[in-house]
Amino acid sequence: MIAIVDYKAGNLASVKKALEHLNVPVVVTDDPKLVKDADKLILPGVGHFAATVELSRRGLRGAIQERIAAGKPFLGICVGMQWMLAASSEAPDVPGLGIIPGTCERFRANGLKVPHVGWNRIVRVRNSWLLNGIDSGAFVYYSHSYYAPVAADTVAVTEYSDTYSAVIESGTIFGVQFHPEKSGAVGLRVLQNFVEL
Repeated sequence: MIAIVDYKAGNLASVKKALEHLNVPVVVTDDPKLVKDADKLILPGVGHFAATVELSRRGLRGAIQERIAAGKPFLGICVGMQWMLAASSEAPDVPGLGIIPGTCERFRANGLKVPHVGWNRIVRVRNSWLLNGIDSGAFVYYSHSYYAPVAADTVAVTEYSDTYSAVIESGTIFGVQFHPEKSGAVGLRVLQNFVEL
């Protein structure tokens, strides 16, 4: 069973609908016990990095950390991916998981509109399980003002004012800055690859 973690700030319905389209058993939950029992976890995110405070308040942070430590696959989407880093300048007092080093930063704009909303390319920089069967340069859908810097675990990047991590992978831990549930066939393939881990 895949658990979509509900911390009252995610794009839950669209992610659930995309997985159901793939005929995948899924539960949306804010129950730490169900999170601990899940085979795989997805943490979607829309909104402010500070919303992840709810994960600690509801006992979900510890449950997620326990499953990750046990090697269970984890997928962070948008703010869910940003939470995998140590911190974000959007909410400096709110700690991330610290699985991936670095701090999320706001786009410098450079004449571009912020937030970055719409379709953009992902360019693969190394082999990726999550991007299996997806061409480098494929378009996916974004909606964000903050981004994760390029790091050792970056497997694909996107360019918008800055070059940033579009996809990160570290063992069984995955993160995508874009919204696979809104990215058509490419996004469904990303989710399918995660399901097939």
